[in-house]
Amino acid sequence: MRPVGDSELRLHHRVVHGYRRAYRMAGQGPPLVLIHGIGDSSATWAELIPDLARTHTVVAPDLLGHGASDKPRADYSVAAYANGLRDLLTTLDIEQATLVGHSLGGGVAMQFAYQFPERTERLVLVSAGGVGREVNPVLRTVSLPGAHLMLSALQLPGMRLYVGLFAHLMRLLDTDLGQDASELLTLVDALPDATSRSAFIRTLRAVVDWRGQVVTMLDRCYLTEGMPTMLIWGDRDGVVPVRHAYGAHEAMPGSRLEIFEGAGHFPFHSDPARFLSLVQDFTGTTSPADWSRERWRELLLAGRPGSAAGQPDTPLARAVERELQEASERSAT
Repeated sequence: MRPVGDSELRLHHRVVHGYRRAYRMAGQGPPLVLIHGIGDSSATWAELIPDLARTHTVVAPDLLGHGASDKPRADYSVAAYANGLRDLLTTLDIEQATLVGHSLGGGVAMQFAYQFPERTERLVLVSAGGVGREVNPVLRTVSLPGAHLMLSALQLPGMRLYVGLFAHLMRLLDTDLGQDASELLTLVDALPDATSRSAFIRTLRAVVDWRGQVVTMLDRCYLTEGMPTMLIWGDRDGVVPVRHAYGAHEAMPGSRLEIFEGAGHFPFHSDPARFLSLVQDFTGTTSPADWSRERWRELLLAGRPGSAAGQPDTPLARAVERELQEASERSAT
């Protein structure tokens, strides 16, 4: 193990498809890719990177439309993000990696594993989106027409103070959303101009509408069979409810579930020491997924458990199908 210098934690840039993409890269060893959530950036992992980089080559990108990356009028779907991540990693000469995805980044990680299973060694999904329809009402509201005006109002003089007071009140009242009060302020600071706000809204509308989340991974979770997967969630997540963790755990064969008591949507901020220990133990005690085209074909032909032809038409089976249909009207393909 070796120390990580400050120069390694600074932002680097790589132009891919004509767009400048920012990323942090540090350390040596098996690649570990950290994918942030919506409205966030690679800075969210800054406190964790030095420790992880002692045993891994850590890559933490700013997704397109976020942080210091370009914010074009472009496709901000999870499938597009997975494609962009593949291309960035290719330019960095990284062919396979363990993916750690938070919130939207969890959805991107799952989509990457689905599109490029041969390049995915393990999955660590942290408060991940894409499991059920439920999501915080604030995000549903921002997906509506007029969101640009709403977000622009946050930049008016004095508004940050009001947002700060609201966040502090949520914290004092011990609400679930209040567990992430400081992150709410970070989100406001991350949208200083019209370009940033436009990219945020485009990203949000790709995964959320007024009824909730509109993408799902439940219909293809069975494909993670044989891929080491760990789910990490806060039991007081006010953005993506913890019940989604149990649903994903049940749907992903052989997955490991870790619940952080008292933590909100950012369990790696609430208890970074435990998070680091879990990730290091997980990567150190599991073998990378052994993907083969033949096994992938077998899984696809067998289909999702309970969905194949000839399966009994029981009330439970029908309830599962309804849940899948209600979780999403379009899959992330």
